[in-house]
Amino acid sequence: MFRSLEVRAKGPELMDDPAQGGDELREALRHLRRLNRLFAASGRTLYGVARLWEQAGRPSRLTVLDIGSGSGDVNAALLRWADARGVAISITLADRTEEACAEARSYYADEPRVNVVRRDLFALEAETADIVTASQFVHHFADEELPEVAGAMLRASRLGIVIQDIHRHWLAWTAVWLAARLVSGNRFVVNDGPLSVAKGFRAADWERLRVRLRTRSLAYSWRPLFRYIVTVPKTTAPGGGAHKTEAIPFGRS
Repeated sequence: MFRSLEVRAKGPELMDDPAQGGDELREALRHLRRLNRLFAASGRTLYGVARLWEQAGRPSRLTVLDIGSGSGDVNAALLRWADARGVAISITLADRTEEACAEARSYYADEPRVNVVRRDLFALEAETADIVTASQFVHHFADEELPEVAGAMLRASRLGIVIQDIHRHWLAWTAVWLAARLVSGNRFVVNDGPLSVAKGFRAADWERLRVRLRTRSLAYSWRPLFRYIVTVPKTTAPGGGAHKTEAIPFGRS
């Protein structure tokens, strides 16, 4: 396995199959919340959103759309962050499966600032939210699809995008393999957890995406517990002026 981590794995995850679902998938989403807490996933997304918010001049109002959100638990940290800074925040959780949407509605049942919609990434309208985020979502796509994925997120944003995803590393793979079996016997979690790491990223992958997007504004950083945070603002930071970010078209089937 460790030798194969030199390049991104291409096998589909069980959660990628629209025929797989029901109560077992909802259970998997609940168990994934445990893994997110264990690996401190919420802090990574918050780091990226705070960075774009700073670059935008610390606006007093902020809208965030989390695509491929699952149950959206990582966004709870954003709500606390906004409260601490007096930012009026509104978060939309978007996922293509009804199971994920149901879990998200249940998780945020008493939070009026969170809205849940069933939506596909490529069906998002232009400038839907200030910041569009994706937490452990883009690794579900092949290398050749990543420019279009990032492009769709950028089109849906007004300020920019935040991508949080996994560092492809043997230590991360081992940790997730063990943790998935300790916290869950659910087949989605046991199978997809380690596979997600094998489909994760290294610095060279983000460099290639920067070239394909034809932008100098893409910034990525490694964060503790084997996560990458990628931000792509829609405007350049110092000096101002709009900066167009354009993906090289390659066609989709």
